[in-house]
Order: sequence, then C-alpha cells, then structure tokens
Amino acid sequence: MKLFIGIDIGTSGIRAIAVDKSGLSHADVATSLPVSHIDGPVSQQEPLIWWNSLMGILTVLLHQIHEHTVCAIAIDGTSGTMLAIDEAGTPLSPALMYNDARAHDEAKLVSVVAPADSAVHGATSGLAKWLWLKNLHTDTANRIVHQTDWLNGMLCGRFDVTDKNNALKTGYDPIHNHWPDWLTQLGLDKATLPTVVEAGTPIAPLLPQMAKQLGLDENVQVVSGTTDSTASFIATGCNKPGQAVTSLGSTLVLKVISSKPVFSPEHGVYSHPLGKYWLVGGSSNSGGAVLRQFFDDSQLEIMTPQLQPQQPTGLDYYPLAQKGERFPYNDPDFKPHLSPRPDKDIVFFQGILEGIAKIELTGYRLLEQLGSPYPSSIATTGGGSNNLAWNQIRENMLGVPVTKAKQQQAAYGAALLALRGSKVK
Repeated sequence: MKLFIGIDIGTSGIRAIAVDKSGLSHADVATSLPVSHIDGPVSQQEPLIWWNSLMGILTVLLHQIHEHTVCAIAIDGTSGTMLAIDEAGTPLSPALMYNDARAHDEAKLVSVVAPADSAVHGATSGLAKWLWLKNLHTDTANRIVHQTDWLNGMLCGRFDVTDKNNALKTGYDPIHNHWPDWLTQLGLDKATLPTVVEAGTPIAPLLPQMAKQLGLDENVQVVSGTTDSTASFIATGCNKPGQAVTSLGSTLVLKVISSKPVFSPEHGVYSHPLGKYWLVGGSSNSGGAVLRQFFDDSQLEIMTPQLQPQQPTGLDYYPLAQKGERFPYNDPDFKPHLSPRPDKDIVFFQGILEGIAKIELTGYRLLEQLGSPYPSSIATTGGGSNNLAWNQIRENMLGVPVTKAKQQQAAYGAALLALRGSKVK
C-alpha cells in the first residue's frame, strides 16, 4: 500500500500522520516541543529542536508503517517563523518565532514602501523578521528562510523553494504571482529570493543519505507544504466557494473559500491562495479563553448538557478576555461587554456562547460585505467543536448548517498535500 506523510510543526508539539490514496489514516504520532524562549518582544527557538524532533517522530511513524511504501512527505509550520542559514543550510542563530515582535524598526521601513493592503505590515510579519535577520547576519547569511523551507531543505537539499501561503507575509504578491519590485527598496535582491510554488508541489526527492537514514526509497518526494492554519483548513475537506471553517479555540478564527481575493488590513482581513480559489478570513480575540476566566473544566462539563439552544437568553454580550479586538472590529481599545451577569451560572454561560456566536455572524457578514461569499455551510474545528449545543446555537444564529469537522489536524492537511504532490497515480 502506498502512503503519504504529513508533518505539522506546531507551537508546542509535532504531529505526523500517514494516509493512503483514499485519505484514510494508517498511523498518527505526536510529541511535544520545548516552549519557546520568550522575553518581552523576543520569542525564539533553536531550529535543531524542530529537526531532532521531526527525525524522532518520523522514525516512530515509519516503524508503524514499515510494511507499506511511502511516496511523499509534506510539512506545515507556523506562519512568519523565520531563520537565517549559511550555504550548507546550517542555522546561524535561533529562529524568530511567529510571535516575535522585536523587528519594530524594520516594520517601520516596510510601512513606508509596502502597499497598504499587503500582509507584511507589523513587527511580527515574516518580512520584518527577514530584514532583522539580514541585518544581524550581514556577512554570513546565505538565505533567510521560513520554518518549513528549512525543514524541507534538510530533507531534500533544496533551501530555495517556498510556498505561496508562507510567502504571503514576506511580501510575495499572490495575485500577480511574483516578488514585487518595491522589495528592492528594502535592500532585497529579487534574484536571491526563493522560488514560490503552490502548496502541494513536488520540490525534490529525499537526499540519498536522508533516505538511507530513514530506511526509505530515494524516490520519495518532498512536497511543498503550507502554514499550520491553512493545513488545518485543508484537513476539513472544504474545497468549494462558500464552504467555511470556524475554529473555536482560545480565540475565534473564521475562514471562507472565495473565488476572488479580499484584502482589508483595516479590518484584519487577508486572503491566502487555495488552489484556484482563495481563503479569506479574520481572527477575533473572543473565544474559549473568555470562558476560562469564569469556569473550570468540571463546571463546563456539568453545565453543557443544561444548555437550551432553542431558548436564547436575550443577553447582549461581547466576550473578550481583555481590552482589544482584531476582527470584526480592529480596535486596540475595544472593551469587553459581559454585564449584567445573571444569578444562574448556566444562563451566564449560555449568554457568553451566544455572544461569541454573534461575533461569528458579524464576522462572516463583514467578509461578505468585503467581497467574499456568505457561508453555505460551516465546518467547526477546535475544542469548542465538541459542544453540540453551542453548534446548534450557532446554526440558529448563522442560518446555515454547522457541523463538527471530521478531520481537523494540520498534519492531516499536510498529508493531503503530500498525496496531491506525489507523482504516483
């Protein structure tokens, strides 16, 4: 049997999944990662931690599927995580993680030359980090690469290829499919920038020594992956305009497939390429983190069966864990609204869930106003997807079918990309 491996490099762990041509999973292995070193705006990690963990988890996974034939491998990683490497691919310093915000001076330079609707604005953007690392390693850096680019290069020897989703926050123009000329104003030589391909594109076969070390055939293809959030979307199987995915985790993330891109930085809205379509979305600061401020797991477990989706509380909440919102209102001073608090905890609990559902509705309506389709259906991921009563509350409010996604692991989405990019028919 031919299998295809997807690997997700997350913020706190790595997961690897092997699927067959039908998408059926045959092995699923996960391991934790040490937390990043965080100190104020600094958030960094040693890249070799990823590599050693990746090789370890691959060894375990391959032991479970040793009787099958692996055809391709694809990796997804955290968006905007960057590192500098020398000509041999050796990291020159710790990687700047997705939330590293020390490149504020570089972000100011970017803001002068970059279009207002570009995804490169802000100190946490891939481009700002790129410039920061370039200045740090002026004479020694051969390349500045994304997390997934480096790991792909370690496997196949090609460090000069990236995918459209990772490249979005480093300045790539996904509409015209090129690195824009304004990047040269920042001192970047376009000739040295990586080749950008669609997610799910074959890059190169495994290095012979890598294939030997893993016990794999040298023809195993390394396929371009994507960002972790895009991989999670791909995992759900949504692939047509109007199909949407809501992630109900600590925060609320909305994404809908559109036939045309939508960019509205003032609303925190960007579009990622998704094959011939676009993935339009925004992220709210509302979500499960608010619930954790008031209830523990045991309380939530007791109250959830008592929810009454067909009997709205009438409470008009805007649940936030603290001041500040990104989407559908982009306002750092936006204040939470969680009063009055009813005497009964179950009513307060349901009121918070209704408030988050209302934010979800407002978000999808805003995306529609900006040019994307209103959802025809919504698949739900994240911990909140297990709350069937909450799904019913949301379905009542949103007016479209709301279901729990059968697959939602980013590694599974990466495995589907490996399948897509494999030359095996």
